[in-house]
Order: sequence, then C-alpha cells, then structure tokens
Amino acid sequence: MAHDDPRPLTLRDVSEASGVSEMTVSRVLRNRGDVSAETREKVLEAAKTLGYVPNKIAGALASQRVNLVAVIVPSLSNMVFPEVLTGISHVLEETELQPVFGVTDYLPEKEERVLYEMLSWRPSGVIIAGIEHTDAARAMLKNSGIPVVEIMDVDGTPVDAMVGISHRRAGRMMAQAILKANYERIGFLGTKMPLDHRARKRFEGFTEALAKGGVEVADQIFYSGGSALAKGREMTQALLERTEDLDFLYYSNDMIAAGGLLYLLEKGIDIPMQIGLAGFNGVELLQGLPRQLATMDACRAEIGKRAAQIIAARVEDPNAEIETLVELTPKITFGDTLKRR
Repeated sequence: MAHDDPRPLTLRDVSEASGVSEMTVSRVLRNRGDVSAETREKVLEAAKTLGYVPNKIAGALASQRVNLVAVIVPSLSNMVFPEVLTGISHVLEETELQPVFGVTDYLPEKEERVLYEMLSWRPSGVIIAGIEHTDAARAMLKNSGIPVVEIMDVDGTPVDAMVGISHRRAGRMMAQAILKANYERIGFLGTKMPLDHRARKRFEGFTEALAKGGVEVADQIFYSGGSALAKGREMTQALLERTEDLDFLYYSNDMIAAGGLLYLLEKGIDIPMQIGLAGFNGVELLQGLPRQLATMDACRAEIGKRAAQIIAARVEDPNAEIETLVELTPKITFGDTLKRR
C-alpha cells in the first residue's frame, strides 16, 4: 500500500488500496450514510496508511494550492518558538506566501490532527518542528506532494528537508566546557523526556561526553509542565538538599536555569567558584539577571529563516536544487556562571 509517486494522493489511490469505489470512498470521507461499518473502517484505514488528506477547497482541482505555508510548532508560550516564527515571517513577507500557525502542545496525536486539518486546505508548504512523528503524520507529510521542512533538529532522517542543530552535539559541547573548567560533581535538571526528544538527545550527548572524561551525572531531577523561574528555584533547592556536594548544575533550558541562579544567589553561594551552572537556548529576555547565565545559542531565528527560504525556493521552482540538510552550529556563552579555563 506504499505510495512512492511524488504526485498528491487522490480518491482513486484510496479506492484502489481499500478495494471499494471512489464514490464510496468519497461518502466515507465526507461522513455520509449508506456505508457499512466494515467498509467505512476499511476505507479509513487505507486513507490513514497512505497519508491521504481530503481537499477542502470546494470545486478546486486536487493539484491546486493556496499561498499558505503551514507552520506547526509545539508551543507559543515557550519563548523559543516566537523567534523561529519571526525568522519565518521575515522571509515569507517578501513573497506571496503567508504563514499559518498550528500548535501541538508536544502531543503526537494532536500534531497528527493539526497536520491533517492544515493539509486539507492544500498549503504550498509545511514547516514543522521536530523529526519524530507518528506513522500517520509521517505518511501525510511524505505524500502531501508539497515541500516539507522539519526544523530545530538534525539528529535523524527527514521526510524531505530539515534545518536545525544537532542536540547531541550541543550536549557534548557543554559537557566538554564543564569538564575543561574542572567541575566534577554535576547535577542535571530538566524536563521529563519521553516526548521532549530534543532535550533527551542533548542529555544523551551530555552524558556521553562526561563519560569519556571519566565523570558521571551525580544526581538528576525532572519535571513536567511549563518552564518557569519558580520551577527552577524549587528543583534546585530539592536537588541540593538531596545531594549537597554538587559543584555544577546543568539545566535543560534557560528559564529553569534562571530560577536556579536566583535561588543560589539568595543563599549566598559563590557562583561560579562554589557552584557553576548553565542553561540552554540563549533567551535574550534573561540578559537582565544579576549574573549573565552560561547558555548555548540554538540559532532559532536563523533556523526559521533558512526553512522559509527552502519553502519559497521550492514553491517558485519545484525542480530547484536546494540544500535539504542544513545543520547550524550552536555557540556557548560562558557568561558569569561557568569558569573559563
């Protein structure tokens, strides 16, 4: 039932895959009656497996596109993604293309639903955060017949094109900087990782590089829900009460790292001599802290720009030779919380 033809899927493809007529397929997909439960299930399963999405543009040819680019991200409350969206918008405003945004809340099933709805309007391209998707979402992306750019991560295989950083490399780079500064008792504070694939990859790269230096993470603590200063303070206090001799704290993002920094300063702890700390993302909003936080620039705005440039070039000329794997290099900012050696 594989569909390797780059053309968009049609009712005929679903008809052939399910073994029923195109008219019956149409009735099922429009949720009309007079179709048995067995036939309905057969059609829906074939459509899901193929990645078929019905065309909501009434009366339009199946190949017709609208000048919209579907941009699908996990969150708009996370300060990471507005910078990405700004980069996308700056490029697309010079074209006839307009971005439309969908939010998944880091839930694979919701990403599937958002993608289904957006593709049903036949956009000219898709920019989607991450490279881990459900089988159904991946099938929809692969068989959409339009340019697809997966962003933020390059540790994997893209559907079409991808733009981002290697999070494993980012984790290794931070671990190497920490080891070079002679920290040895390291604590990790981060999100629960089953669905936060990029944080998981950073942690894997981080622990791998520490192990090569003969060091292990001495203790770790995880949280679920949104990142916040209060959460960072709470986690830092809990971790240090549990493991008092830690000399470095590595946080999965800058927001909880900032909360940790404020807690350590409140307790009169010498930073970075007694305890060093670092976050991730390079959030500009936090530059007003009493101490500049060590962090890593994740190239967010540049990721958005490069992804939009790929979409715009492919829409203008589907046969254009475009770089489909764009890996950007994150940079460490040592700030005031990581010793330099």
